[in-house]
Amino acid sequence: MNPFEMVIGIILIITIGSVIKARYQAKHGILEDEDMMGNKKQRLAHDGEKAQMASEITELKERIHVLERIATDNHGADDLERQIEELRDK
Repeated sequence: MNPFEMVIGIILIITIGSVIKARYQAKHGILEDEDMMGNKKQRLAHDGEKAQMASEITELKERIHVLERIATDNHGADDLERQIEELRDK
């Protein structure tokens, strides 16, 4: 095995390990927080946090859908302004 193959092998092993670690943490709801000093702490996401994140994601998806519709529709400027104001009111 030449040095180039060894470096590629090490990089592949580290990458695969990182992917497996991230999938495990996501599956089990483990969040990783980093403070200002760069220290990382892991904690479990609580049910309340999970529900809040899920509702935020749903709300953001709805907003994206509306913005996509606004961008692709060929309505006048008045209608566009009204739709943007409706989004701000939410």
